[in-house]
Amino acid sequence: MPTFVYSAQGPSGVITGELSASDRGEAFALLGKKKIQPFKLEAAGDAKAATGSAAKARQAAVTETITGPIKLKLPQVVLFIEELADLVGAGIQLEPALATMERRRELSGIKTLATVLRGKVRDGMAFSKAVAATSPSFGRLFCALVSAGEASGSLSTILKRQAQYMRSLQSLKSKVLSALIYPAFLIAAAVAVTVLFVVYLIPKLTEMLDSTGGSLPFAAQIILKISDTFKACWWMILLGGIATFILGRAWVSRPESAIPWARFKLRLPLFGSIFRARFYVQFLETMANLLGNGLTMVQSMQLTHEATDNPYLRQEFEGVMRHVGEGVALSRALDRSGQFPPLLIDMVNVGEQTGDMPAALSRAAERFDRELSKKIETLAALIQPIIVCLMAGMVGLMAYLMMTTIFQTISSINK
Repeated sequence: MPTFVYSAQGPSGVITGELSASDRGEAFALLGKKKIQPFKLEAAGDAKAATGSAAKARQAAVTETITGPIKLKLPQVVLFIEELADLVGAGIQLEPALATMERRRELSGIKTLATVLRGKVRDGMAFSKAVAATSPSFGRLFCALVSAGEASGSLSTILKRQAQYMRSLQSLKSKVLSALIYPAFLIAAAVAVTVLFVVYLIPKLTEMLDSTGGSLPFAAQIILKISDTFKACWWMILLGGIATFILGRAWVSRPESAIPWARFKLRLPLFGSIFRARFYVQFLETMANLLGNGLTMVQSMQLTHEATDNPYLRQEFEGVMRHVGEGVALSRALDRSGQFPPLLIDMVNVGEQTGDMPAALSRAAERFDRELSKKIETLAALIQPIIVCLMAGMVGLMAYLMMTTIFQTISSINK
């Protein structure tokens, strides 16, 4: 007996199903007895053929338009992993889960990525290899964990843990970025106000004072010289700034300059401690995540080493890896490196003594995350009044010069 596929509007949304009937009329009658009014009813073979041809057409269209790797931003990566973890965790197989994400109404890289990955998974490629070959935005850490999840049958659990881990990384980057945006805005505003005074307001007042035959204050004469030099050589200053920026970027991009530049950033006042605290939190969360997923200590450290952003700290971490590979305890290896605070080493030692290293590292990550939040709040509390005071000092100096020039102009006119 033929099988028919139907779609109908139910109390909680669209419902789909299958039923056996001799023809469409009997299928409608059977659904009517169940008080179901379908808006789509077709034979199962026709539906599968239409769905398959449509999917193949979409896959071919997407494949033709993609000429390189699909790059996603961190929030998109987090959203993709969260949605896929929810679908797989609900018992849906990987290929149907990707098909659901492919039907997203939002036109974005997530929809495109789901389409490409679904095609590769349907062709027999492992999901971890498909992700590695399609998008570099997920990194080797994610691909390695997914590969382990596929081998052990715990893909749903690993995806959920990775979604939580990526959310924590996103929150961490947002904290650091938010600490830098407002100071940068204040500095730009202070520079703009200073340029306005030096280039426009002070010269206008000096012209008025010159017409009366008065003399400029010494500080105003210096600012006027700076203003004249800037007006005459602004294009040279601009070219010099651009050349300096290009040369600086070229120097930083050199492989031999990566470590000195990374070390310099860690020594910056106020910001260096935040960069270090961010590394500690990422190190602890990554190790806890990897060890909790069943990887060995050596494998976890290798992947953590690759996930470390700072080249200088990555180089220092190689010594820790070497000591652990030789059989030294992790806490002792961290102590020998000299790059980790005593509190972190003590908390790692507690995990070694209790035998529950993932839990100990997770607790340490939470503690250092709170410390990072405090450092960021302290930085925001310190840097804002400092910049405001600098701005007030510059604006006050300009206002003093303007008032002095105005008073001297009035005195010259009265004489």
